[in-house]
Amino acid sequence: MRLTDFKVLTFDCYGTLIDWESGILAALRPLLGRLGGKVDDEAALAAFARHESALEKAQPGLNYRKILAACYRGLAQEWNVGIAEAEAERFGNSVPDWPAFPDSAAALAYLKQHYKLVILSNVDRASFAESNKKLGAVFDAICTAEDIGSYKPDKRNFDFALKVVKETLGFAPKDILHTAQSLFHDHQTAKAIGLATNWIDRRMGKSGSGATAPVEGVKTDYHFPSMAAFVEAHRKAV
Repeated sequence: MRLTDFKVLTFDCYGTLIDWESGILAALRPLLGRLGGKVDDEAALAAFARHESALEKAQPGLNYRKILAACYRGLAQEWNVGIAEAEAERFGNSVPDWPAFPDSAAALAYLKQHYKLVILSNVDRASFAESNKKLGAVFDAICTAEDIGSYKPDKRNFDFALKVVKETLGFAPKDILHTAQSLFHDHQTAKAIGLATNWIDRRMGKSGSGATAPVEGVKTDYHFPSMAAFVEAHRKAV
């Protein structure tokens, strides 16, 4: 199996192309500041992961902005901090403020020369459209949780993307390399349905699983610390 064997890259966006952990923490600062340092950044991300995954499973049809707002309320309750509803709504609308990783735009521009690029994201279309302004990429297809009515790691999300790739781009699952950061949201399901997977391990060298729920025993076909490292490996393969 070579990187040049694939025709399509299906991408997770948040955590892979957009630095959602930095974005989440920046948007949580007003809440964390009231705790006087009692909850550090890693603990805050882990708590966010618990709330987000539980909400997405319980309310798969809820718009991601409302998922985020509910996460903020849940975190405030867990940490015994009183908040105004406007604070939760601001957190829910914070996705457009989340920064892109420094290497994402250039990597996508290079990869576009060699692959069809498809987004499979757990956010809503409006939020992704704002994030994509930072990425500067023209994706060949965009599949969001809003389109599908469920959230990864639900198999329905991957089935939806595979159908789009087949019907609009003309490629089969064997032609796809699923490229993502989250073992929980992406790789466990992608491997279970037989897709080749490419782990962009943005947390390489850090303990814990950050803003994603922990999962064990998932083995990926490729493993890079960044999009830049993925591009360099592709250049060598070519």
